[in-house]
Amino acid sequence: MKQYRVGIIGCTGMVGQRFATILKDHPWFKVTALAASGRSAGKTYEEAVACRWAMKEPIPEDMAKLLVYDAQADMEKVVSLVDFVFCAVNMKSEEIIALEEAYAKLECPVISNNKEHRGTPDVPMIIPELNANHHQVIEHQRKRLGTKRGFIAVKCNCSLQSYVPAIHPLLDLGVTKVLACTYQAISGASKTFDTMPEIIDNVIPYIGGEEEKSEREPMKIWGHVEKGVIVNATSPSITSQCLRVPVSDGHMAAVFFSLENNVGKEEIIKRWREFKGPAQELELPSAPKQFIHYFEEDNRPQTKLDRDIEGGMAISAGRLRPDTQYDYKFVCLSHNTLRGAAGGGLLMAELLCKLGYFD
Repeated sequence: MKQYRVGIIGCTGMVGQRFATILKDHPWFKVTALAASGRSAGKTYEEAVACRWAMKEPIPEDMAKLLVYDAQADMEKVVSLVDFVFCAVNMKSEEIIALEEAYAKLECPVISNNKEHRGTPDVPMIIPELNANHHQVIEHQRKRLGTKRGFIAVKCNCSLQSYVPAIHPLLDLGVTKVLACTYQAISGASKTFDTMPEIIDNVIPYIGGEEEKSEREPMKIWGHVEKGVIVNATSPSITSQCLRVPVSDGHMAAVFFSLENNVGKEEIIKRWREFKGPAQELELPSAPKQFIHYFEEDNRPQTKLDRDIEGGMAISAGRLRPDTQYDYKFVCLSHNTLRGAAGGGLLMAELLCKLGYFD
């Protein structure tokens, strides 16, 4: 595999920082350009993040001295230095849409961590284990944008990563309805305990827009490709509640679901443990060897103990049991800034790279 040159747009934010750490020593990708807002432009990366580096790992040495470009004003310069970019910016929605399309129209593929294009029918929103075939809409998108090489692919909301992978292997059993209550870490809001002291000894029962995304986005993931666009699924029905909890990293979910064909607890656990997808079959560098880990212990998974399973790229589940209102209930967990954000974007990029979209 040749090595591809990569840019990080929004490199100073929490997700941008996570991209920097997980791209260090990547076998396929090398960071050659960094970009952020005009406030950081002209500084070295270590200068730009000096007072706000939030990762446990240090700034990668090969990136520390790189100059940070203005993501908007220096767009053509950035594109000249890379083969594709990751994008995780904090801007107004209309500005993000314009920014990502501008990079794509400069023939630079964009792997986006932003929400703005998740509802666009010809923009794939890929979890490589679940809906890798959605890459097929990229050719239609290129025609719409008037590009030969440039396109946008987007990662789904971080809260979905805990429960959608666990429901997916059961869809052929006729999952009719799902209730998901998520307990989400503060890093999902790009916060630490220092920058969000109000969360200490507290739970906040509202995360703006999160419940709508949690209910809507799985329908696109489970949709099908038709005439160059993704047609959303119409079932199962999903309802959710999303709470912010005093945890640094790791989104947990309590999930309830009903089936048309109830095959029993042991068959469900067997399906989870044996489930794999293209990410595993293609042996993508960031893919977990086992996607879903099931715990038999009553007190697992736990956020602190289990969020980093397989480098934070696996899903863990436990406490599957019958329910009085639904057929079953269980608890599941994912690392929100790894599998749920930057890591999920990286895995999607690896898939698209393997399929030849960056050549």
